[in-house]
Amino acid sequence: MPDGPAVQVTDLVVEISATGTPVVSGVSLQLAVGQVLGLVGESGCGKTTLALALLGYARRGLRIRSGSVAIGGTDLLSLRGHELERLRGRLVSYVPQDPASALNPGRRVGIQLRETLTVHHRGLQAPEVRDRLLGALADVGLARQESLLRRFPHQLSGGQQQRIAIAMALVNRPALIVMDEPTTGLDVTTQAHVLDTIREICRTQNAAVVYVSHDLAVVSSLANNVAVMYAGRMAESGPSAVVLRRPSHPYVTGLIRAVPDAAARHRLTGIPGQAPEPAARPSGCAFAPRCSLAIDICRTVDPPPMAVADDHISWCHRAGQARVTSQDEADAASAAQPEADGPEPLLLVCHLNAWYGGTPVLADVSIRIERGRCLAVVGESGSGKTTLARAIAGLHREHDGTVMLDGQALGRSAAQRTDRQRRAVQYIFQNPYGSLNPRRTIRRILEQPLRHLPPGGQRHPLTRALDRVSLPATVLDRYPHQLSGGQRQRVAIARALILEPELLVCDEVTSALDVSVQAVIMRLLDDLRQQGLSMLFVTHNLGLVPSIAQDVVVMASGQVVESGHAPAVLARPSSPETAALLAALPRLEAEGAAGRP
Repeated sequence: MPDGPAVQVTDLVVEISATGTPVVSGVSLQLAVGQVLGLVGESGCGKTTLALALLGYARRGLRIRSGSVAIGGTDLLSLRGHELERLRGRLVSYVPQDPASALNPGRRVGIQLRETLTVHHRGLQAPEVRDRLLGALADVGLARQESLLRRFPHQLSGGQQQRIAIAMALVNRPALIVMDEPTTGLDVTTQAHVLDTIREICRTQNAAVVYVSHDLAVVSSLANNVAVMYAGRMAESGPSAVVLRRPSHPYVTGLIRAVPDAAARHRLTGIPGQAPEPAARPSGCAFAPRCSLAIDICRTVDPPPMAVADDHISWCHRAGQARVTSQDEADAASAAQPEADGPEPLLLVCHLNAWYGGTPVLADVSIRIERGRCLAVVGESGSGKTTLARAIAGLHREHDGTVMLDGQALGRSAAQRTDRQRRAVQYIFQNPYGSLNPRRTIRRILEQPLRHLPPGGQRHPLTRALDRVSLPATVLDRYPHQLSGGQRQRVAIARALILEPELLVCDEVTSALDVSVQAVIMRLLDDLRQQGLSMLFVTHNLGLVPSIAQDVVVMASGQVVESGHAPAVLARPSSPETAALLAALPRLEAEGAAGRP
């Protein structure tokens, strides 16, 4: 094994080309051979900018101003043009967040793997190329089958696509692999398989991995060391078992409090406010405006690195004064769950069968939602969760069985339902980036549903809907791209609330959000439920269930395999499918996880 670190980053500065405003400021870190570094923080903290700089690359509009990135003794930032291109893919490689967009949909995966290999090894003969490609499949836990190489990306599952993307990054045996949230869109069992693949790669190939994520539970289970970023700077770094068990920075403490846990019994606690844009970062500590421990020096002087313990550094004037405390306060804030409102549920689904073009998707599904309660529907990707939600909302017509709201049968499609029934059931989509029209202002987006009110119907001011989701009226004249991800999802919730629905259908509404914003949105939804709103909450993350749902349904292969009160199901699962989901769920353990690949 080579001496010295595999990766050494020193005083890296990335800035906006036009203004010179720093996006990443003075970052230094190192990573040993065969180790995983978890790079975490909220959206906009500079994680991806730093990750791309490890390839000697800056996105359009940015430039790397100074610093060094040494991989195996080679400083990538001292290279230019073809010299740098030759090393990308061979010395350092990149795995993107979304393999569906990274893989060319019009080319077979074998061709794409072969190009990645032969561009760096032009002298390889055909049999050797074949062996290397099949070996790359085996490295990521896929079958050594040429038939797999002949498939197109759309013929693979999400987990298989992500493994192909990892295989492309591995095929040239690089010293460093940079992974940018590679499991964000995967269900927990597929995610567990991909994480096992990463551990095996580090063990067998001595590759160093920088794993970019906002999910502290995943980082805890995978990474040897963790570096937490805020506003383009380091906030805290050190061994993951130490940093995530005994954080010394208030920001890291806040992130840990926002991590969902299937065994938890408290409401998630988000961090008030949001991270500043690069041009609006304050003097002193950038986190001070959001920090309850801030004192005068925090607002005027940049915090220096403070050695908390061996290899544990915190950039905080009050390092060590921000320990994670008990959740008593959060527990007390959680209101008692309401009892079922009598024998007549708000929503009753009986013997629902659904299909896509003749292919069965749901088989004999029955559920019920009481007034003022939340039912979580969980399961792996492809289990039928979203199809069930869409059928209830009238967005999927190919089904039979009975869907009843408040004792009245609903038509198969929204077009076959009365105005009152359409208003009573509102749907919040998974991706706030795609569910809001980018060409319309927030005002026009919120006004659109009001057109479906009857003439003379009660019309509340738009500001009332914004107040319910804690957004200021100033956002009304902005466009979606001018808002953060959390703000966009709040606008989507406000749009669903503006018609005063009785049932809110939430389809993976936090999967695109970082953990702190997720906690804020979950608390907002629970507040709305306590005000009397009923909910169907679709998720593949069982860790979110205790903070929002009183009841849970577990689905597999289009069928309900377990249902009941959420605490009982999560504590004592009776089906192997539920037990498998719980076993695959990454957890931020009280004692921390060393993450030894």
